[in-house]
Amino acid sequence: MSHELWHEVEAFLALESRLLDEQQFEEWLDLFSEDATYRMPLRMNPWRSSSPKDGVTKPGELLLFDDTKDTLKARVARLRTGLAWREIPASRTRHLITNIEVEQLSDSSELIVLSNFLVYRTQLERDRDFFVGSRKDTLCRIDGALKIAKRELLLDDVVLPAKNLSIFF
Repeated sequence: MSHELWHEVEAFLALESRLLDEQQFEEWLDLFSEDATYRMPLRMNPWRSSSPKDGVTKPGELLLFDDTKDTLKARVARLRTGLAWREIPASRTRHLITNIEVEQLSDSSELIVLSNFLVYRTQLERDRDFFVGSRKDTLCRIDGALKIAKRELLLDDVVLPAKNLSIFF
């Protein structure tokens, strides 16, 4: 993998973070392929586990998010109505993406991008939340532009102190 490709992916992730932090959600949605998936499984503390993956819900089990591009569009449309009571006033966020690793699959044009995130959310005068975790993105090229085809998010917390998960990661 070339340095140019790594920098292109880094710039793509920085753009995505800025769009989310500036609440430019429609432009953010444009970064996804039409058949994209956006999932966040639950983390649990398994008894006597030898692997951290043992504490994560599997496909078909309960997920915190199990979205397609269409359901992401519906979530954005709901926010834009002004009637999403948990987002009145709107949350302010800061997305920090780090530890970016890019793997180009030899048998396809897809890229696997691993990264860590910290999302800070504040609302009203005293509501503050920190969300820390990892992401596994599958990126593809459509008409020369990078697009998110698949996003898998995993929070480090087992119990979330946040009042809700009404933001995007």
